[in-house]
Amino acid sequence: MANIGQKRNHGECHNKPAKKVHLDNSVSANGHGFKNSPADNALLPPLPFIGDQYRNTVFTHQSTAGATGDSYDRLEFLGDAYLELIASQLIFERLPTLPVGRMSQVRESMVKNETIGQYSVLYGFDRQLKDCNRLRQQPPGVWLKIKGDVFEAYVAAVVLSHPDGFDVAKKWLTQLWEPKIEAVSAKPPPSTNSKNELARKISGAGIRINYVDERPPIIHYGKGTETHFVGVYLTGWGWENQYLGSGKGLSKVEAGQAAAAAALDNHPLIDEIAAKRTAFYASKKAGETQTPDADK
Repeated sequence: MANIGQKRNHGECHNKPAKKVHLDNSVSANGHGFKNSPADNALLPPLPFIGDQYRNTVFTHQSTAGATGDSYDRLEFLGDAYLELIASQLIFERLPTLPVGRMSQVRESMVKNETIGQYSVLYGFDRQLKDCNRLRQQPPGVWLKIKGDVFEAYVAAVVLSHPDGFDVAKKWLTQLWEPKIEAVSAKPPPSTNSKNELARKISGAGIRINYVDERPPIIHYGKGTETHFVGVYLTGWGWENQYLGSGKGLSKVEAGQAAAAAALDNHPLIDEIAAKRTAFYASKKAGETQTPDADK
């Protein structure tokens, strides 16, 4: 496990050994303080070094800065922007067919405090914080934000410590994020034709397939996105306002497609409805008179 290259006396926390974690990292990096051995590639990517002028500041929360006020706040402000930009570039380069709304979701999963706060723990940043024993007694949400902030501050320090610091940071973060990018790449994109497929399977004269908002959308302030929730219901073939499935998405259209996809996977109900539809049209073709809304 790589460390920051210099332990500082920030309290008892720094005495704990840092965890090791196995990641599926396939992006290698040479130079700039990165090692390129099989052992290193199998573990958390080694940290790029940061300049001595940043080592104290990166691990100083505002409440422990003292009279100088020399905390990580300014570095965190800069690092937050670099994280967003590097994540956006990586998604744009590696996931060329991903819809824009889904790109925003993936980026959020990469830069949210739950993710980068975990990286802070794995690298031991939380144990390097000044007065870390007191800070970790904060409410869970506050402590999570502190761990995320110190990671963002370290990213900024990396960029500022190297002549080509942006490239150094991007190589490092690419290795960290590789498993997330690979997971998205391996997952087939959601169908944009599920509504049509559902209609072909169960529609008919007088049959109603209704898509309704199940609850108000969630607005993600500061991200420019909303999450919509849609359910799909059937009236016909002997069913009255029968629930078929639910979906969510960054638009009503996307959520509706997801609901239709869920309905298509709602076995055995969807098979029973389709079988009744098939039987009706077979009977009609044979000359029998029957209405689609006949009882089951």
